[in-house]
Amino acid sequence: MVRSQAMKNTTIAGLAKAGGVGVETVRYYQRRGLLGMPERSGGVGLGGGIRRYGEDDLRRLRFIRSAQTAGFTLDEIGELLALDASEDRQRAQALAKERIAALDAKIAELEAARKSLRRLAHDCAANTSGPCPIIAAFDHG
Repeated sequence: MVRSQAMKNTTIAGLAKAGGVGVETVRYYQRRGLLGMPERSGGVGLGGGIRRYGEDDLRRLRFIRSAQTAGFTLDEIGELLALDASEDRQRAQALAKERIAALDAKIAELEAARKSLRRLAHDCAANTSGPCPIIAAFDHG
């Protein structure tokens, strides 16, 4: 069976596995309105039928995961998905610039932490008596 054929008719478990997430993550994205919830196919009664997912669902799931990796919040991802439908490139670009600024701030924070830790490690190695400067730096008691 060709991969694209396999994704035309998969269960939530198959979608989750293909997207590298758990079933509960898919359900959470559905509750947040980020992923659609297909109608149940076949079956009768209250719980009858199975929801089937396709390639578009997988593509959207992968988009959500990639956007999260880039640091976008789920609210921002929802906005990006809505912008895709409206083709509002200016707002999408503004969101990307906001994310870049936040990443730059985080990088500066991490670089400062690395610099401080390097200094503490150097101070620790330079003096073998007395309290360890690394432990003392984190002991706020």
